[in-house]
Amino acid sequence: MSNPPLSLHPDNPHTFRFRDKLTVLITSGEHYGAVMNRDFDYAPYLETLAACEFNQTRLFSGTYRELPGSHSIENNTMAPEPTSYLCPWRCVARNADGAPVTWDLTQWDEAYWARLQDFVAQASDRGIVVEYVFFCYFYNETLWRASPMNPDNNVNGLSIEHRSQAYELGSPALLSIQAALVRKVAQELNGFDNIIYEIINEPYSSRDGTLHLDWQHHLVDVLVAAESALPNRHLIALNYENRVVRIASPHPDVSILNFHYADPAAVAWNYHLNRAIADDETGFKGATPSPYRTEAWAFMLSGGAAISHLDYSFTVAHPDGIAPIVGATPGHGGPAWRAQLTELKRFLENLNLVAMAPHPEAAIVAGHQHIQTAVLADIGRVYAVYLWGGGLRLDIILVLPAGDYAATWINPADGRVLKSENITGHAGGGHSLKTPTFMQDLALKVVRVGGDADSGGLGNHDFGPHLA
Repeated sequence: MSNPPLSLHPDNPHTFRFRDKLTVLITSGEHYGAVMNRDFDYAPYLETLAACEFNQTRLFSGTYRELPGSHSIENNTMAPEPTSYLCPWRCVARNADGAPVTWDLTQWDEAYWARLQDFVAQASDRGIVVEYVFFCYFYNETLWRASPMNPDNNVNGLSIEHRSQAYELGSPALLSIQAALVRKVAQELNGFDNIIYEIINEPYSSRDGTLHLDWQHHLVDVLVAAESALPNRHLIALNYENRVVRIASPHPDVSILNFHYADPAAVAWNYHLNRAIADDETGFKGATPSPYRTEAWAFMLSGGAAISHLDYSFTVAHPDGIAPIVGATPGHGGPAWRAQLTELKRFLENLNLVAMAPHPEAAIVAGHQHIQTAVLADIGRVYAVYLWGGGLRLDIILVLPAGDYAATWINPADGRVLKSENITGHAGGGHSLKTPTFMQDLALKVVRVGGDADSGGLGNHDFGPHLA
């Protein structure tokens, strides 16, 4: 590996640096089964992501798998055919159909590690970061019965009475096996620069909402210790909640705060922690693009670092992402949607995000309670504003220092410029602009012209001043 791993940007820890460039992570990816499902052809999948200019994919380790019909998902890549299921551990018994039924959790399946290495290498070749998720909460007994960690499915003599005990410090035999897996993954993937680690997906899904933080922090310590003896250190993420929560005292070695179906407030409430904040999974908002587009734009222009949309159009039959979303599958995807998300990535890449921070006070919409705004700004130089909630045509007040500015209104759905106008001789304070007509959402970029103005852009700026 010639490049250091993906890192928080040294001049703004709310975003990333990857291969010497300021980077936002944007993707619309398959349902995390690309390695555990032997039938999934990940080469065309990764090629589709690259063609959309996306740069992240999320990957479950295989310690957890789903079954046909889980969560009402049709053609679920994380529900492989029984004979096609791969996990890190070696299968020691199969049924009459050839499906694995018993594992030895102290031995490794070399076919799994070879497939994992190849997947990460192919992603690296396309500039795609892989978020590797070690474990996942067991949502019901059926999913627990399908896991190699269930005592009925292995030869390791584990004593676990309930699935909730799978992720507790009080199960020392299983904890030792889990720690060994963390060390093995750290060793196998240390040479790649395109890796993020997440300990567990949605640990808060239990009835009492516990995060199992003592167990998670123990495995963070195991991972950090394992990498301390290796050439490279990779970013570690923890998944804290759906939508929003205030995070208290995150582990010092956790650099990414993951939310699912995130509200912009997830950024606002936790921005002071000086970590990257990610909307790590989207879904459950219907089968049209506009709710997901709004979620992505509002989150990123509130100061988010990453959007990972869950795209069910990637299937075994259609690894290129053209499968229709069918049945009660709880989300959206497909080529038309991905084209919309690409527009967000392009918009962000034309901003010098390292010098920008959330400034909601810089844009005011009066008299329209249903309209919401998100604002990123490098005060006095560049402003990026997102409005959503409909409104036809309305007035927005921008709070700007004295100077001349160029304003550009953009349709977030397709990137079209709707209107351009100049603000000349502004004396400072509020300046009213009339929006173009819009029904759902609207983006605005305002750039100071003359003087020391510079709109920046990813990869072509000196990254500006350090943020406080």
